[in-house]
Amino acid sequence: MCRRAPVFTERTSIGMDVHARSVRAAALDTVTGEVIEATVGPAVPLVVDWVRQLVEAGHGPVAVTYEAGPTGYGLARALASAGIRCEVAAPSKLIRPSGDKVKTDKRDALLLARLLRMEEIISVRVPTLTEEAARDLVRARADVRGDLMSARHRLGKLLLRHGHVYNGGEAWTGKHDAWLRQLRFDLAGTAAAFDLYYARTTDLVTARKRLDGQIAVLAADSEFTPVTRRLACLRGISTLTAFSLAVELGDWHRFTGSTIAAYLGLVPSEHSSGQSKNRGAITKAGNPHARRLLIEAAWHHKAQYKPGKTMQDRWALAPAAAAERGDAGNRRLHRRWQALTEHKKKHTVANTAIARELAGWCWSLAVLETTTT
Repeated sequence: MCRRAPVFTERTSIGMDVHARSVRAAALDTVTGEVIEATVGPAVPLVVDWVRQLVEAGHGPVAVTYEAGPTGYGLARALASAGIRCEVAAPSKLIRPSGDKVKTDKRDALLLARLLRMEEIISVRVPTLTEEAARDLVRARADVRGDLMSARHRLGKLLLRHGHVYNGGEAWTGKHDAWLRQLRFDLAGTAAAFDLYYARTTDLVTARKRLDGQIAVLAADSEFTPVTRRLACLRGISTLTAFSLAVELGDWHRFTGSTIAAYLGLVPSEHSSGQSKNRGAITKAGNPHARRLLIEAAWHHKAQYKPGKTMQDRWALAPAAAAERGDAGNRRLHRRWQALTEHKKKHTVANTAIARELAGWCWSLAVLETTTT
């Protein structure tokens, strides 16, 4: 969840436009009004040394801000270790003049410095190193999942073009794999394409299994294990999904039951003025990975609810209070699905509504007091 940066009490505000090969910095001394500009880095130690030099030159204390982006949080962690306050700004929340059509690194850095001085920076939370490592793992697994889907589509379309249609049941099973391996093609070009696509799908399945095993180890014994087991008390949230949600959101106490859906972009967009109220599609703001997981999990609540062995086993690993709350959430969400169906809501609209409420149930389980565990 984004938060407003603390009250500005430092003497100098520093804005940085951070790129892979350069860092453009602008420092605004609020006592003298002096603006100090430089191009530093891109190595993090060089940036930290430049900030220290400003402090030693009498411009301290200082506070630094830069936009969240592909360069990550290494600079923020290094500055924090050096005792320098650093706010990582949410790019979508920055206030930019609508009439300003000139955008340069120099102007961006100075704008960030001014916004920090005026306390107009909305900050994102910097994850811990263990959170970021676990997040890298689950996102790698999501990438493999997407690549596997694409590879299978390419293979399937190749076979369809050449008249090979599998009618032996569900695809991508052991039986289907045996059918694929017995296929032969007369022309070398088609055979080479088939071999490439088949090998690609096989390699990706192997990679997915390897990542699933690594995730299972962390889910069973890590700092994320308690939250993972509590989240898995809800239907549609397997250990993999629960662990992914746990590491994607990190500190669940940043939210409330009514704000977590907005963070995940599951609330309707709105454009209202005066007596006119217009609501549109969901905002899709915030974390897209967690939103996708909840949308997929919500579909499981449509079917009749009968706790089976898999759910009972998950409940056995969680505290009794979490299991009880998970059961209540499962019953509630199934009833909501039935009500929305009776009102003839489109399935996609109904599922999004269920996902929105599911986010609240996940939050209630994630923040369940550890004394009950």
